[in-house]
Amino acid sequence: MLMGTLPIASASSLSFSRRRPSFPSNSFTHSSVCHIHNCYNHRPSRRLALFQLGTAIPQSQLFGSKAAKLLRVEGNSIESTSGNMATAVKEKDALHWVQNDKRRMLHVVYRVGDLAKTIKFYTECLGMKLLRKRDIPEEKYSNAFLGYGPEDSHFVVELTYNYGVDKYDIGNGFGHFGIAVEDVAKTVDLIKAKRGKVTREPGSVKGGTTIIAFIEDPDGYKFELLERRRAPEPLCQEMLRVGDLDRSINFYKKGFGMELLRKKDNPEYRYTIAVMGYGPEDKNAVLELTYNYGVTEYDKGNGYAQIAIGTDDVYKTAEAIKLCGGKITREPGPLPGINTKITACLDPDGWKSVFVDNIDFLKELE
Repeated sequence: MLMGTLPIASASSLSFSRRRPSFPSNSFTHSSVCHIHNCYNHRPSRRLALFQLGTAIPQSQLFGSKAAKLLRVEGNSIESTSGNMATAVKEKDALHWVQNDKRRMLHVVYRVGDLAKTIKFYTECLGMKLLRKRDIPEEKYSNAFLGYGPEDSHFVVELTYNYGVDKYDIGNGFGHFGIAVEDVAKTVDLIKAKRGKVTREPGSVKGGTTIIAFIEDPDGYKFELLERRRAPEPLCQEMLRVGDLDRSINFYKKGFGMELLRKKDNPEYRYTIAVMGYGPEDKNAVLELTYNYGVTEYDKGNGYAQIAIGTDDVYKTAEAIKLCGGKITREPGPLPGINTKITACLDPDGWKSVFVDNIDFLKELE
């Protein structure tokens, strides 16, 4: 969990690229969501309830004509105060709703160069199950869902293969996925036997007792193996690097409704981590945010796509994200054809997430 940050602990070792190779928009799918950028019929977002303070009744009726005249002289301050109060009420209602929304990390989407090869590696070496697979020839892409249990109760991976694209740039912003296994050493031996790449041999975390190892899949995505007995959610973690940790913590708490489960500073290696999630770390998949001292920007490449998260209301979700400074890239509403309601957004660092209506998601799985 900690070692994954070491290769780029300082700013001097990073090289940034602002140019991104371009790939078909269908590679940005969520589970049954093809081409998030260009196939939606945009629908105006529903606004949360807003108290319009001080505007319903004319000032002359409230204070008399003389007082109203005086108020007009100082009108800027009165109107500004009312506007601030209305905004405060709006934000309070939205953030309260977010904290009580039924949310869960559904799946993570990323692109691979050889779908069959990656499926074979994940099932034979990592013990995942192929849950479903589909091919969309008219859009020139295929995807596969793999995990350790049903999609309606487990965090899973969605692999996307775009026809003719066999290599992706992972960048240096994406960190790794975490997988809990019964025996790290045995898992590493199996991976070696299958000619998998091991980048950190099994051993305890520095300063701790947890046994870990690091490996890479055929496309170069890193996985941290953590030794845990009987973990209910084996695909337990995703790590992303951010440029301002406090800003990200605040955004994910308010806009996403996540809890800050723990935070740890590692001055020796010049990085700090914050673990965010929707429940205890030993029972749920979590998001690990890493800040490397002095690094404010990362190259995201074009391999990693997004996380999908369940919600009871995509309209309220979009409104809350806007209030917290997030950018909505797909206005909330149903998808053409299947009518699943979604909304898509970017966090302050540009990492993408898609929120999916909980009831609609379950209908898709049926």
